[in-house]
Formats: sequence, structure tokens, C-alpha cells
Amino acid sequence: MSDSEQPVKKQKMTAETEATNGEPPKDVPQSVPAEKTCKHWVQRKKRFCKMTVAKGKDYCGEHAPAVQLEDGQSPEDQDRIPCPLDGKHTVYKKNLKKHLKICNAKPKEDLPEYIQKNVNAGEAEDALTSDEFNSIKLSELEDSEFYKVIDIVKELYGKYVDAQIHSLDYHHKCMDEELAKEEYGKESRKHLLQAAALLGILDNEQTIQNSTSFVEFGAGKGQLAFYLSKLLENMQNSQVVLVDRMSLRHKKDNKIEDRSLVQRIRADIVDFKLEKLPALENSQHCVAVSKHLCGGATDLSLRCIIQAAAQKCLTDLIMIAVCCHHRCDWSSFVGKEFFKRHEVTPRQFAIITKMVSWAICGTGKSRERRKALEEQNLSEQEIKEIQSNQRLSLAEREIIGFMCKRILDYARLEYLRQHDYDANLYYYVEKDVTLENVVLLARRRSGSTDK
Repeated sequence: MSDSEQPVKKQKMTAETEATNGEPPKDVPQSVPAEKTCKHWVQRKKRFCKMTVAKGKDYCGEHAPAVQLEDGQSPEDQDRIPCPLDGKHTVYKKNLKKHLKICNAKPKEDLPEYIQKNVNAGEAEDALTSDEFNSIKLSELEDSEFYKVIDIVKELYGKYVDAQIHSLDYHHKCMDEELAKEEYGKESRKHLLQAAALLGILDNEQTIQNSTSFVEFGAGKGQLAFYLSKLLENMQNSQVVLVDRMSLRHKKDNKIEDRSLVQRIRADIVDFKLEKLPALENSQHCVAVSKHLCGGATDLSLRCIIQAAAQKCLTDLIMIAVCCHHRCDWSSFVGKEFFKRHEVTPRQFAIITKMVSWAICGTGKSRERRKALEEQNLSEQEIKEIQSNQRLSLAEREIIGFMCKRILDYARLEYLRQHDYDANLYYYVEKDVTLENVVLLARRRSGSTDK
């Protein structure tokens, strides 16, 4: 590998520094370690852009700054200009006409029938309420409000959730060969174990059958769909439909040889109309699945399924491995009626969604804050003094965070039960596999009208 192809090393950044407009923080060396690579500082990744640049240039084509036009000048007088569709990136003026035809920011004119803007968004009037409480900080809450929310969480958990979540012990044998490979590391094995457990649940529910469409919401790179499609190879008229708003590289479903078994739909779940999906027209059964559907995406998916059922497009089984409850918001949440019935306000709901992070990270501190404390080389006594000033111990925060997650999920169960589903929560893998080890499983009641 030549010097010009060497990747740029990640630069160290303290918690107090910030970067704006593509400029690196002040304490980061201004010279880029590798010659002929872009000098644009990528704030999200805390490093310089790794793209190579043309001779004599400082920036790659994506990050080249546009020169401000002076009075009387036209865009043709400049090398690069801001894209008229999205000013966040620039384009060579000579390529502008071609770029406008292929730009990702180009408005979609002929949308398919299964796309309808914000059809699953929930109540529009609640959106402003959600935005209002996004800036709440737990550390700034008065003790009276802080402990009141905790008391609410404990009461709801004790009444509706405590001792109600049972464990499932399913594992599909189709994953045994993959799990036996020694080259997989801990992270890869974690995902394989989850996929094996979820496929085991689907098999136990007798969903692996002819004329069945599996719709995977938030499919990502399609690992679950890949292994699920292998189980459908001997089935007639069955398939997996992957729904995701992003176009990702290295998708696992691209390796499925029989393309009749898989179809990928690029759509944001908030705009997705399940009942209008052509792939379901010839299926007798529909099963909704997801492996780790983040926060509000779970609520969007559930609303999508229930609204489709109102149009006689019924989903027999819903299996969603829930996660990232801190991303739930009041406007899209499907279980609002549960909280309203118990006089939980939108503000208290927002506080609950912030407390859920305690179940995973425990300290509640951001990555930058934790790093800054570590770099201070504090003595054991100083660390104890900091911890003594916290209102809850680490163990208490983890317990409360777990309770917050489960009452959010229970509210979703009530929503599904009100719409002809028998819904429950289960532990589908052990906690040492993943801390996000709960699956929401809902079966359509037999008395419901068939499709």
C-alpha cells in the first residue's frame, strides 16, 4: 500500500472540544497525518475524512468548500457550487445538470402505492410536545419531580410487569453449522445466537410454511432474512420482504441465490403501507419480524400492522426483539392510552425514556463525560465523593432503567391486545448474550376475520 493510500489515523479529542463546519477541534493537529487525503474533519466519527484528493487539492469532491459568488458572477465562474437540492454538499458546476438527475435529495415524483408520507406517524398534535421535552436533563430535575417519576415507574412495574416475563428456550438447528465455526468472534456469535433463537421461535409457532410472507421491519443488512430464507427453500410461494429506509453496503440478503425468496423494499416505516405491498397479494399468511427494532421504529411498525389489519391485511404473528427505548417519543408511541389512564404526563414519559439508559450503561454519563473523568486520574476517595453526590447508586439505576424499559413494552402489549392480539414479553436469549434480550410476541386471535 502506498503512502497516499494509508488510512488516516483517528485523532484524539477531549470531551470539551467541538468541531463545526468541517473544521477539527483546536487541540487536534491541523496537518493531516497521511499526505493527499481530505482535510475535512468528520465530527460524528471524530477523525479526518479518509478520501484521497486530487493533486494540489486539500479536500475530496464531497467536502470541497464552495466559493462564495460575488456580485455579477454566475455559478459557471466557480469550480464547485452548493447543490440546489441540498446545500450540505457541493458539485462541480460542469456536472450540475447530470447531478440533479441522480442526487439523493431529488424529490420522489412517482412513489409506489405502499409509500404514503407519515401514514404511521401517530397524532400530529403530539409532535410539538415531544420536541418540547427533548432537552430534559435528569441531572437538572428537582428532587421532588425526580423521585415522583421513579415512584410511578416502581408502581406500574409492580402492578403489571413483575414476574410476568418468562423465558423461552428455542434454538433452530439450521444455525448449528454457523455457530460451530471458530473464526467468529464474540460479537458475531452474539448476533448468530440471537438469530438462532428467533428462528426457533418462528419454527415453534409453525410459521415456516407454504404461502407465507415474512416482513422484516428495519431489516438492516439482512442477516436474519438470510437464514430465514434458507428455511423457505422447500416451501411454495413463501418469501421474505425486507423493509429498511437505508441502502446499506454488504447486505447479507444479496447472497441469497434464489431471488424469488427475497425482496428488499427501501422505505421509511413511518411512510410504509403494508396493505399496499404487491408482494403480499398471493400470500395466505403474513408474519412480521424484526431483530432489534430501535425505539420509535417499533411503534411505527406496530401502528403499520394494525392499520393494515383495518384494511383486511392481517398479520398472523408479530415477533419483535425490542431495544433502544431511549429513542421512543410521545408522538409516535402506540401505548399512550396506558400512560394517560395512569395520569402519566408527556413530560414524565420523556423522563422515563431518558432513565431507560441506566439499564444498559448504568452510570447514565455520556461516553465523553466518562472519558473525561477517567483522564483526571482521580483517587479512590475522590471517586467515592462523586458517587455519594449521585441520587441513586449504580445498582439502583440499573434496576430502575430495566423497569422503565418493561413498562414501555407493557404499554405496547395493551395496544396490541386492544386490537385482537394475544401479546406477551419473553426473554429469548440469556442476558450474557445481550442485555437487550426481550422479544415482543403477539399472535392474532383465532376469532379475528381472515384475510
